[in-house]
Parts: sequence; structure tokens; C-alpha cells
Amino acid sequence: MDYVAACIVGYLLGSVPVSLLVGRRHGVDLYATGDGNPGAWNALEQLGWRRAWPAFIGDALKGLGAGLAGFALGDIWVAYAAVAAAMIGHAFPAFAGLRGGKSVMTFVGGALVLAPLAGGIALALLAALTPTRGGFALGARVGVFAFPLLQLATSPVEHVVATGGLMCLIGARFLASRSGRATSATDEAPTT
Repeated sequence: MDYVAACIVGYLLGSVPVSLLVGRRHGVDLYATGDGNPGAWNALEQLGWRRAWPAFIGDALKGLGAGLAGFALGDIWVAYAAVAAAMIGHAFPAFAGLRGGKSVMTFVGGALVLAPLAGGIALALLAALTPTRGGFALGARVGVFAFPLLQLATSPVEHVVATGGLMCLIGARFLASRSGRATSATDEAPTT
């Protein structure tokens, strides 16, 4: 029962379309601009950091809140299930017609609860790399991809395997969006 309650809470938190709301607040429909992804990264590209930062914080808070709810209802495994549900909610939000983002920032927020030490070090990497030539984009990528390696040094291997499962959800969303774009391009291509 702990898992069911945690997954319901996680999914509902994940379904809050924070980035869409931030975009709309500034007169931008994220579905119709950039890559069409209603997530924090597209909000950043369309709005700039000054107006998009609430999208990053809000999307991360969904995963963080789900992880905390999972711990309140059970143990680390219930927390992992809640974070996974939040990521699925972000990708297929009940409150936005099941058209969501790729769940990266929701994963980041959840990671901070699931492995705080590794998450803190990953955030430090982000902060250290942001002022470099690669900027925030490089720092964010390094932080996300370094997280499981950092977690391997600070947590049991079973937790790292579960983190790999969460990262596979992100990978599946990237593949699905790439496949959807390829299908759209094929549908729009003129026939001879």
C-alpha cells in the first residue's frame, strides 16, 4: 500500500505542468516554440535564464517532493517508486493532456533526496562548470551523468542500479521524442 500511495502522490506532483505555466506567464507556448518540449530546458531557450529559472526549480521540486513523500510513506525503495512516478507524471501529465517533457529536472530533484551526498557533489560540479566556456549546459550534463558514478562511491550498488532505471526513463523519452520528430518529418515530406 505504501508503494501505491507514493506512486499516486509522485504522479500527481509530476503532472503539474510547471514549465508550461512559466511559459504562459510570459506569453510563450512551449508546445509551439523551440523543440516543442514543455520542459525547463525549452523554457530556458525561449525565455532566457532570468524568466525561466522558476521552471527549473519547479520541475526539480516535483521529484524532490515525490522522494520526500516516498520516504515519509516507506523506505528508499518507496522513495524510488515515487520519484519514478513523478518522472512519468512529468512525461505524461494528467493536467496537460499527457503531453509532457523529458523528466530530467524531475530526476535531478529526486536524486537530491535519494542520494543527498552524490547529489550535492553533482550540483557542485554544475556550479563549478557554469562559469566556463561550456556554461550551464555543460555543467548540467556533467552533473547529471556524473551522478550515478558519484552515487556508486557513496551508496549501495542496488541504489545505483535503481538510479540507472530512472535514467532509462529519461532515455526512453528522448528516443520517443526523436522518433516522433522523425515521423513528423516523414509525414510532411513531399511524395514524388
